[in-house]
Amino acid sequence: MSKKNIVSIEDRIPKLKQARKKKANRRLIFYLSIFFFLISIIVYLQSPLSHIKTIAVNGNTYVTDEEIIESSNLTTDTNIWTINRAETEQLINKNPILESVKVSRKLPWTIDIHVKEQQIIGYIRNETAYKPVLGNGEILNVTNGTFNGEAPLIYGFDDEEYLHRMAEELKELPGSIRNVISEIHWIPTDENKNTVLLYMNDGYLVKGTIRDFAEKMEVYPSIVAQLDPEEKGIIHIGVGIYFESFNQEEDEDMTEIEGIPDNEESTESE
Repeated sequence: MSKKNIVSIEDRIPKLKQARKKKANRRLIFYLSIFFFLISIIVYLQSPLSHIKTIAVNGNTYVTDEEIIESSNLTTDTNIWTINRAETEQLINKNPILESVKVSRKLPWTIDIHVKEQQIIGYIRNETAYKPVLGNGEILNVTNGTFNGEAPLIYGFDDEEYLHRMAEELKELPGSIRNVISEIHWIPTDENKNTVLLYMNDGYLVKGTIRDFAEKMEVYPSIVAQLDPEEKGIIHIGVGIYFESFNQEEDEDMTEIEGIPDNEESTESE
């Protein structure tokens, strides 16, 4: 064997020691890094650096940012990592004007609150203002509200229960049909407390009931399509669907609407 290929143990020991030393140093640096990283996290969580600095609210028109933030119980002393988002959403969503709430973190220090308010389905007029009525029947207490014509005027609903019922039905009604309604009058009778009379923007009147109102009114375009646009009158959508002209004699038969299934349910008082 050639002497050139023989490496003495004395020559290899320093190299082995140096390799082991480097490996040990790398391991020490790794463990120290983890240690200081964990210490940094603990210090961060216990210090004001982890507190909320900004609470951003968006999606609101009728509820102020301050009202939403106050109801959330969040402050700049709140640790951003200790927030229970589901619990915070429930607290904010207690406001009847709000339909839904979503709370999210935006690191490093921001909480984003996105709200969706109830839809305005009508307006009630009093001596000083037009007060918006929401889809859940709540009335916004505004002092200088104006009417923009984007939702119907609502009259006569002095019973909150029936107003809430009407609001829920209007909420389910497609906007294209709701926008054709000019006024809604509650005209309860001893036989039927649900009776309503609608004034339409196209000149017709509609007489029906609050019960299943949205379902019945969805066929309104089909009904009008069968009528002479020059002849106005009352469209009945209660028990049966028929048209009563303003010009017809009292002894004339009512015009039945074809192609629309009649509603044969009995008149209800509640």
